[in-house]
Amino acid sequence: MRLLQAVIEALESLAANKMRSGLTIIGIVIGVAAVIAVISVGRGASGTITGSIEGIGTNLLFVFSGSSSEEVRNTKPLTLSDVEAISDPFQAPSVIQVAPILQGNGKASAGGENTNTQISGVTPAYETVRNTTVSEGEFINEQHMLEYASVALLGPEVADRLFGRREGLAGEMVRIDGHPFRVIGVLESKGGSSFGNQDDRILVPFTTAQVRLLRRPAHGEVDMLMVQAASSEAVAQAGEEISQILRTRHRTEIGADDFTILTQQDFLETVQTITGVLTIFLSGIAAISLLVGGIGIMNIMLVSVTERTREIGLRKALGARRIDILIQFLTESALLSLIGGLIGIGLGTVISLAIGRIAAANNTQLNPSIGLDTILLATLFSTAVGLFFGLYPANRAARLEPVEALRYE
Repeated sequence: MRLLQAVIEALESLAANKMRSGLTIIGIVIGVAAVIAVISVGRGASGTITGSIEGIGTNLLFVFSGSSSEEVRNTKPLTLSDVEAISDPFQAPSVIQVAPILQGNGKASAGGENTNTQISGVTPAYETVRNTTVSEGEFINEQHMLEYASVALLGPEVADRLFGRREGLAGEMVRIDGHPFRVIGVLESKGGSSFGNQDDRILVPFTTAQVRLLRRPAHGEVDMLMVQAASSEAVAQAGEEISQILRTRHRTEIGADDFTILTQQDFLETVQTITGVLTIFLSGIAAISLLVGGIGIMNIMLVSVTERTREIGLRKALGARRIDILIQFLTESALLSLIGGLIGIGLGTVISLAIGRIAAANNTQLNPSIGLDTILLATLFSTAVGLFFGLYPANRAARLEPVEALRYE
C-alpha cells in the first residue's frame, strides 16, 4: 500500500511540473530508442549476411592461393592441374565437384551505356557448386568452354544499368573491355555476400576469360577454387584431403601451407564476430545518451528536493520516516526513467521499422530484429539509471532535519 501511495504522489508531483518532467524524460527516450534501434538493425544485418552465406551451401570449401602465416613466403599459385588432382575420386573421395574461378574487373558497355563490374571466368561446374540459377536463358556449358565462346551471363544490376531491364536480353550484344560478347542469360538476384555484390557481375566461360579478358599465364593459373563436399558432415574430411593433395603437389611441409582453405562455418564465425563487435560498440555509444539522461534526472531531482524542503520538513514533523521520504523521491526518479523507457521503446521500434523500409526501397535485404530480450533490457536499464541517479537526491532529502527544513526559505 505504501508503494502504491508513493507512485500516486510521484505522478502528482511530475504532473505539477509537466514541462520540466518532459524535458528530463527526453534524454532517456533518445537513449533507449538508440539502443533498441542499433541492436535491432545489427541483428537484422547479421541475419541477412548469415542467410547469404548459408545460401551458398553447407558443404562448400573455398581454396585460395597464399597463406596467412608470415613465415610462408614462396607460395605457388593454384592451377588447373591442382583442380584435376582434387577432382580425382581416388585422391579425394569426399569431393564431388571442383569449380575453378578467375576473377577481375572490367568495363562493360551496350547501347551507349557503360558500367564497371566484376568479371568472373567460370566452368559449367560453377552452376551446381555455387547453387547459381538463371532467370532467363542458359548457363555456360562445355561447348562454350571448348570453343572459347564470346558469351556472357549478366548479373541483374548490370542488366539494369546497361539495358534498363532484366527480361528479353538473350541474344543482345555487350562489349567487355572492348570485346563483343553475346548475352546468353541473366542471373537471378542474390544480393550481397562475403564475396561482394553477387548481382553486380558478369560470368563468362573460363577459357574465354583466361585467353581474352583476364589473360592468365599459359600454365593454367586460377584465382580461387570452390569445392563441393559429399555432405556437410564430410566437409572436414574433404578439407584434409585437399590439404594433403596440395601439400604433395606444392611440396610444402605441414604447417607451411602456401594455400588457405575456408569453410562456410569459418565465414559465419567471422561475420558473427564482426557484427557482434560493431553492435556492442554502437550500443555502447547509444548508451551514453542514457547516462546523460540519468544526469538530467539527478539534476531535476536535486532541484525538486530544494524546492520541496519545507514540504519534507512538514512530512517529517507529522511522522514520516526517513525510509518514506527516500521511497518517495526514488519513486519519482524511477517513474521518470520508466516513462522515458517506454516511450523510447516505441520510438526505437518505429526507427527500426523505418530503416527496414528504407533498405527495402533501395533493394537491400535488411529485416531489423526486435527481440523481447532487447525490450526488457532497455526497460530494466532505463529504470536502473533512474534509481541510480535518483539515489543521491532521495538520500539527501531523507537526511534533512525536520526543524531545519521547516525553517528553510
